[in-house]
Amino acid sequence: MANIKRIIQRRIIQRLKPNKVILLFGARRVGKTILLRDIVADFSGKSLILNGEDSNTLSLLDRQTVANYRQLLEGIDLLVIDEAQNIPNIGQKLKLIVDEIDGIRVIASGSSSFDLLNKTGEPLVGRSTSFLLFPFSQSELSAVENPFETRANLESRLIYGSYPELTQIIGNEEKTEYLRDIVNAYLLKDILSVEGLKNSSKMKDLLRLIAFQMGNEVSYDELGRQLGMSKNTVEKYLDLLSKVFVIYRLGAYTTNQRNEVSKAGKWYFYDNGIRNAIIGNFQPLSARQDAGALWESYLIAERIKQNQYLGLNKEFYFWRIYGGKEIDLIESSADTLNAFEFKWGNKIPKVPAPFAGNYPTATFTVINQQNYLDFIK
Repeated sequence: MANIKRIIQRRIIQRLKPNKVILLFGARRVGKTILLRDIVADFSGKSLILNGEDSNTLSLLDRQTVANYRQLLEGIDLLVIDEAQNIPNIGQKLKLIVDEIDGIRVIASGSSSFDLLNKTGEPLVGRSTSFLLFPFSQSELSAVENPFETRANLESRLIYGSYPELTQIIGNEEKTEYLRDIVNAYLLKDILSVEGLKNSSKMKDLLRLIAFQMGNEVSYDELGRQLGMSKNTVEKYLDLLSKVFVIYRLGAYTTNQRNEVSKAGKWYFYDNGIRNAIIGNFQPLSARQDAGALWESYLIAERIKQNQYLGLNKEFYFWRIYGGKEIDLIESSADTLNAFEFKWGNKIPKVPAPFAGNYPTATFTVINQQNYLDFIK
């Protein structure tokens, strides 16, 4: 598993242009550092790798002058800065480097888009391209396992997820310990490091509530009442959680049809292992009440990875009408509308009549254990 090639690597290399910056985002431990090293290994020119958590890097980049950076980067064709969000004024510094050092290419990685985008957004307008790295996708794992192994590993991936280091751990107790360490030592650290964040215990409680409600429509007012905080604070905290790549929101799909829900939202985790670590449940699927929710979450996350890695420019929603008929996932692109219903069992539902009536050209497919590999590879 250690030698799995990341699908996004080829696209990053294609976008490595002189005097441009690649911004690579992703949660901690998803493999950003290894990916950066692989890119450097394949690069034919001279490169320099710096770590934003290293005090020597901070010292080297502290004097924000053209003369300093020209001396530091003389002869360097590719500059890589890992955990770049820890460097003060990183956006201005990167702008100065790519504007004043002819021919240099730069990659900056960060585990918090809140920090790194805030610090690089305006200075790097027109100078940067962003990529997002996730835990392993099934497309990446399929390069090192056959379909039989993939199916044999399915339950483990629904329960423990697909973090790169986790795929090398054999025992379930060790996997559980690893995921708990990620949540406590890395994930919460990134959340709580956000400047100005108060009520850290409330943030943990909110994350736990979202984990239990995964795949269900969420009311910010109800969450606020349960946690003793305002609706606006709930929305702010959920936004922060999305910006450290813990969770993401699916909005409701509508074209303003009178019977369609339009303002609701569902929240999912990018990785089931993180979700299960938060609620402390690593029981096998046969002993769980949430197998269907884990299945749904897994499949949607895999489609999101596929969309990001291949640059497909799809948008993702769920669909529901007042009265209860709903569809798990809607994929919308410029010229297509595809609907998907996810079933852990063998039930094959029909397309809801209101959806078929509103969108007669849309496709509708039920994804189950028999056909899921075609859906996520």
